[in-house]
Amino acid sequence: MGPAIEDLSAHIGETVSLSGWLHNRRASKGLAFLVVRDGSGIVQCVVNEENVSAESWASASTIAQESSLSLTGVVKRHERQVGGVEVEVSDLSVIGSSDDYPITPKSHGTEFLMNNRHLWLRSRRQWAVMRVRNRVIMSIHELFQGKGFVQMDAPILTGNAVEGTSTLFEMDYFGQPAYLTQSGQLYGEAMAMAMGKIYTFGPTFRAEKSKTRRHLTEFWMIEPEMAFYDLADAMQLAEELLVHIAQRVLETCTVELGVLERDTAALASITGPFPRLSYSEAVDLLKSEKTLELIDQRIASAEEGLVALQAELDENKARYGQAKKGEKRRIDAREIQINAEVEGLTEALRNLPKWRESATSFEWGSDLGGSDETVVTWHFDRPIIVHRYPAAVKAFYMKRDPDDDRLALGMDVLAPEGYGEVIGGGERATDLEFLKHQVQDHGLPEEVFQWYFDLRRYGSVPHSGFGLGLERTVAWMCGLQHLRESIPFPRLLGRLNP
Repeated sequence: MGPAIEDLSAHIGETVSLSGWLHNRRASKGLAFLVVRDGSGIVQCVVNEENVSAESWASASTIAQESSLSLTGVVKRHERQVGGVEVEVSDLSVIGSSDDYPITPKSHGTEFLMNNRHLWLRSRRQWAVMRVRNRVIMSIHELFQGKGFVQMDAPILTGNAVEGTSTLFEMDYFGQPAYLTQSGQLYGEAMAMAMGKIYTFGPTFRAEKSKTRRHLTEFWMIEPEMAFYDLADAMQLAEELLVHIAQRVLETCTVELGVLERDTAALASITGPFPRLSYSEAVDLLKSEKTLELIDQRIASAEEGLVALQAELDENKARYGQAKKGEKRRIDAREIQINAEVEGLTEALRNLPKWRESATSFEWGSDLGGSDETVVTWHFDRPIIVHRYPAAVKAFYMKRDPDDDRLALGMDVLAPEGYGEVIGGGERATDLEFLKHQVQDHGLPEEVFQWYFDLRRYGSVPHSGFGLGLERTVAWMCGLQHLRESIPFPRLLGRLNP
């Protein structure tokens, strides 16, 4: 077994053996340039007809996209190539052919790509996203393990709701109703009373009939629970977690962020301290004249952007007929980019007037919607933490603010760039009678919460926790427009395959 492609720079001048898949191929007289991937990276492999056998040359000349292959060659330094190296091939053989591979370098529609998700994952962009996802996961474990947290597992099948009953997937469990978990938090509280500080890391499910880019029906949650932590402690931990994730992604995912064309300055700005606003302060900011000015500025900018893009399209069209082959490819590639930008600006012009109306008509006591969260974050250059929401819009287990019973000691961390809430949590109620009344008021069956009430009967302590949505965090780190790209096989309304 030879070195991984990502490690080839340590083998300059050496003869190595590689195995992988053909990402792309181009050829000229007597030369074939094979871009090969192995999961760790990509490298250009140069096949010279004069330097290889007839069999190897035949394979290099006819090999199809995504065929698997093995090759031997010398690693040469080439600063203009990905990774700073290329391989001069001396021998090549095809392992598995790939005829009529459906995903080609041309542009494909989203529905087509989703139907072929099992193959779309092989693309350069999806490779980068999944590598960033892996780094985000590892950085989460690093932070919690470094702080003495114990990872524990909450059940996926539960007999009770956590955040209301309207978004539960119900199933028959040997004759009694059971649900796919919305959150491991209640069980996390029990485990924190045993271990002090714990975190769970597992799949959660929401049966929301939503088709927005912010929703998945199956997603992964990281939920720490901490005994003897108050709201301020939880906010500080949430801040430290996001700062650590961003730093580790920046440090270790340079290639992947480059593939994604991610604005790394936006990630570098994820530093503490995060601004902390009470819900009331956030509402005042949302309804302010400054917010309305920002919205109006973005409407004007979007209109100007559409005019400029149309002018560029017209200019490219006018010179296309006289352009050479290479220039035509660049024009075609740019047209795909322009169409995506036009789509984004058009959507913005549909949404921004609605967001303006939502901001001006927002009433204290309502929950902040996605557009409200986005608009508030425009005022800051980093994530913000909004705390002390009206109790009526928060979960039944939230502790009330002792200074204002209308408020819950909850908090949300809102990411910039329109990514919204990535963390939600707060301080948990410890009063047994209060919790009993809350369960009744929310129309929940009291009998299934008896074990949860025991946590208040036997050695109750102040405690706090929160949940971080992995896919929203990955989408934010990568600069993705839709959560469907942040998980290997997304589950959406109406999509259960592949």
